[in-house]
Amino acid sequence: MTNNKTFFAPQLFIPSGVSDISFYLNAFGAVEIKQWRNDDGSVHVAELSIDGTIFHLHEERPAKGQLEPHKIKGVTTLIGLFVDDVDAVMNKALEAGATLLSPAQDYDYGYRQGNIQDPFGHQWMIEMKI
Repeated sequence: MTNNKTFFAPQLFIPSGVSDISFYLNAFGAVEIKQWRNDDGSVHVAELSIDGTIFHLHEERPAKGQLEPHKIKGVTTLIGLFVDDVDAVMNKALEAGATLLSPAQDYDYGYRQGNIQDPFGHQWMIEMKI
């Protein structure tokens, strides 16, 4: 890196053989930066950005213990996505194929939050300060 800026870039593991990752573009307005495909056309790694924040989708690597959520029947990370309009983003994600885990609501600690699960099993907390 040349800008000397530290940032996180989550790596989300997806099943081997996935070729359609449009959920992230349709649900969150993600922009695809780069993509590396396997010989069969499935995604090996995709680099995406949501409002300038980079994250990667990577096919699972069982030999390294890096499994997609459905395989382990759970998650080890909840991804917090801060937005300007929780309800609009959640509705868009649900229309794109997400599953509702908990509806958006206001909390006394000053946040509006709701939880969804994307088609690959990753859980997202959509949130904003109120």
